[in-house]
Amino acid sequence: MKAKPASERERERETGGASEEIARGERFAFGDNWAKFLAVLNEERIIEAQNDLKKTLEIDSLTNTRFLDAGCGSGIHSLAARRLGAKVVSFDYDPKSVACALELKRRYYADDPDWTIEEGSVLDRGYLGGLGEFDVVYSWGVLHHTGAMFEALANVAPLVAPEGRLFISIYNDQGGASRRWRLIKRAYNASPKIIRALIVALCYPRLWGPSTIRDFLRLKPFETWRNYAKRRGMSPHRDVVDWVGGYPFEVAKPEVIFEFYRDRGFALRKLFTCGGRHGCNQYVFNRL
Repeated sequence: MKAKPASERERERETGGASEEIARGERFAFGDNWAKFLAVLNEERIIEAQNDLKKTLEIDSLTNTRFLDAGCGSGIHSLAARRLGAKVVSFDYDPKSVACALELKRRYYADDPDWTIEEGSVLDRGYLGGLGEFDVVYSWGVLHHTGAMFEALANVAPLVAPEGRLFISIYNDQGGASRRWRLIKRAYNASPKIIRALIVALCYPRLWGPSTIRDFLRLKPFETWRNYAKRRGMSPHRDVVDWVGGYPFEVAKPEVIFEFYRDRGFALRKLFTCGGRHGCNQYVFNRL
């Protein structure tokens, strides 16, 4: 793993880094969650991640491209991009997420010089400035967890090469509902384990009740639950924990993200909304 630059070390001295923020109840332990995900990762889920990239980016291959996974989590989409032929750079703020990605590389691409994994922050401009430009910058469900979402959104823009693509997902702004979820997430991270388990249990009816009822009415009980991992890569329970605990937590309406990047020389290529519900809106931009 490459040594972190001075600017990143300065930020860590100020904040204590991800581990200290987690210990203070200010940040969700995303790396712990991803470590559990690695135990259930299989070939089917990796292929699904590849297909997701191909469909959303409208490509068949990433050969001869540079791909940046900003906030790589488990590293599954970095792995998918590498399998599609890209030269991949992955980084994450959480050292345990970095460890997950390194484990994936060990399993599938040990000693591969075309996949680099580092510990770094999307809020550290000094670090980002040393990465260069990429044909694809991918950051799924990450920038809204930084505690400074619009700074993070701005920081990834210069990383996209001219005519390159930016693929991001950002939590949908539901107004009052989003504010309530923020309070729940903050309470979860500030609570002991037994209270966290209770909070997750209390959120299950809200998160899974409607789809479960629909499945029973369609005479296909638990169909959504059974197929969820194929669509999202993560198990339903792990995704519930990730949603309830995911903090810091910021949101934005689609038009806000569109205008933000339009003003920075990007054109919207594709948009997938979550239909006004909780969850992420997905955006693919082209840099002009």
